[in-house]
Amino acid sequence: MNSKFKILFAIICLACVTCIGLNSCKKDYLNVDEYLYDLTNIDSVFVDQDKLLTYVNGIASYLPDEDKLWTNSWAPFQGSSDENFTSWNDSRHAGIKLLLGEITPYTANTYFNNYATWYKGIRKANTVIARIDETRGLSVTGKRQYLGEMYFLKGYFMYLLLQQYGPAVIPPDDLLDINSNTDILSQERATFDDCVNYVVKNMELANSYLPATKEALADIYRPTSGAALATLSRLLLTAASPMYNGNQSYAGWTRADGKPFISQTKDNNKWGRAAAAAKRIMQTGMYELYTYPASTDTEPLAYNVPTAAYPNGAGGIDPYRSYKYTFIGEVPANSNREVIWCTRSNPTGGDSPLWLSSPAQLAGGNGLNLTQDLVDAYKMKDGFDINKSSAIFPYPGSNDAYQPIGTAKTISDVQLVSNTAKMYNNREARFYATIGFSHSYWKGTSYTGAGAYKNLEITYYSNGSAAPTVNYPNDYNHTGYTCIKYNHPVDNMQATGSITNKIFPIFRYAEVLLNYAEALNEMNGSYTDPTTGIVVDRNLEEIKSAFNRVRFRAGLPGLTSEELVSQESIRNAIKLERKVEFACEGRRYHDLRRWMDAPAAYSKPVTGMNIKATSSQRDRYYTRTTLSETLTNGVWSFKMYFWPIPKDAMDKNSKLIQNPSW
Repeated sequence: MNSKFKILFAIICLACVTCIGLNSCKKDYLNVDEYLYDLTNIDSVFVDQDKLLTYVNGIASYLPDEDKLWTNSWAPFQGSSDENFTSWNDSRHAGIKLLLGEITPYTANTYFNNYATWYKGIRKANTVIARIDETRGLSVTGKRQYLGEMYFLKGYFMYLLLQQYGPAVIPPDDLLDINSNTDILSQERATFDDCVNYVVKNMELANSYLPATKEALADIYRPTSGAALATLSRLLLTAASPMYNGNQSYAGWTRADGKPFISQTKDNNKWGRAAAAAKRIMQTGMYELYTYPASTDTEPLAYNVPTAAYPNGAGGIDPYRSYKYTFIGEVPANSNREVIWCTRSNPTGGDSPLWLSSPAQLAGGNGLNLTQDLVDAYKMKDGFDINKSSAIFPYPGSNDAYQPIGTAKTISDVQLVSNTAKMYNNREARFYATIGFSHSYWKGTSYTGAGAYKNLEITYYSNGSAAPTVNYPNDYNHTGYTCIKYNHPVDNMQATGSITNKIFPIFRYAEVLLNYAEALNEMNGSYTDPTTGIVVDRNLEEIKSAFNRVRFRAGLPGLTSEELVSQESIRNAIKLERKVEFACEGRRYHDLRRWMDAPAAYSKPVTGMNIKATSSQRDRYYTRTTLSETLTNGVWSFKMYFWPIPKDAMDKNSKLIQNPSW
């Protein structure tokens, strides 16, 4: 059973008059095979609340495991991002196959085939909505909870379809099966904007039914009204972006009635709609970026960072812990106001980011490679770009960047050993929270055995501690960088029973703030939202306020005068901030597409450190090196803006039109 919708468990149990205690309801919740969700006689679902609950749990199981970013992932998005690549091109790491040209409508039957599943989820949600009144003894509270969750699921499944496949068939609200082979049921794809409106309609209904809070720990995976609004914020920002707003590249891609699938008319009000959606969440007052108070081991702020108390500056907080702790289980999700909706993560398994990033000494796969382009996006702690010298901090492009810092130092939970290269010194807090580099210190203190499997200084030289072994010659890091964003300092795959429990934030408040700043910046007039009456315009102080909350939390200066010169300079600052703030969270691929920046981003050569150099050749190792190998020879093409509709789905619907160039 998919863990995501253990969200259903707690409150619906309260509505179950047949559930005497927690254990009996939990048993029914887990027993999803008893009725299988595809019952021959659907009438039996609504005989009582237990069977309805089982059916609803089955619908929730169609939600993807969004915490699985790379290994056995639910979608290709992180694996085919320009942030990284895996050390293997296989069925467990199939995201890499998109850029390597191995995906076709036929292989899409096998890889990331979510098409029929999500339509099945919509159909079954419609069934519950249509027949819920038949359920005996269901309380008003229980009914509202079910209805809110069914409308949320309808909207979210459609959002997922749009994200992966583009314009979708909008299923009727009656009980027809959209995946039937019957020609009568064949339907044409709707326009992208019509699909967006479908999501909006259902999420507005979900918002009206769902509770706003998730106070109990058992409820942290439940969608709240905030989750519905966050879905709208993300989708409406996407709809306003160049990819879907007047994109002439799709001028010839039309429905049978001549309507273009992608709007050919640029509408600036779409940015206003997106800004209002973000502001609506902000005005609830329920969410805020997580911050952790400064302590004696907190890195001192740079000379030019405002020291006023957060959110007016970075004073009083520990930037590293404030950013890192959301991802590593240090703060419960139900008390973390940054987390709007999350899923349970599987931190111990072979599919986890911890396994993929950890070196062999810590029983990991050692197969996750971050690109130099991502690493170089992180600023110095004074907010300077790494290619611009600072009066105080040597920057990574300086002549002695490869030299060791000479003296060990501690930054919050991070220990920089004396051999750490100067190019990794004095970087912003998010760099240390996210990037593992040569001479990083892996504590892994949950291991209590006699072996040398903790407190390790990991190096990626050809003769380094993370070099490939004889038994696993392909298990090595190709760039000298890995992702440690989801790794707690105590985590060690050698001691799987002691790995910290974690959540994966699907929506967090940092995204809402940057959504708001971006949408406001793109506006050229005022907009009044017809649903809420919220008024937005391109207010520079509002842009700065939203954006700077993210920057200050990272311990950096806010938007500079140079960044505020023009709409374009602010746009570039927002793009860079999203690249760093949401690194390796599955968002970068979608940002590049909606901005239509993918061709430029993927045309850059993949670079990293020179891992062929030995530890005695530091100057050669710390040289940016272009990787020319099969795994990095991917090429972006126009068709990759959408994943192909699987051939088996095309065969079932004669009116389906395949995505362009597939």
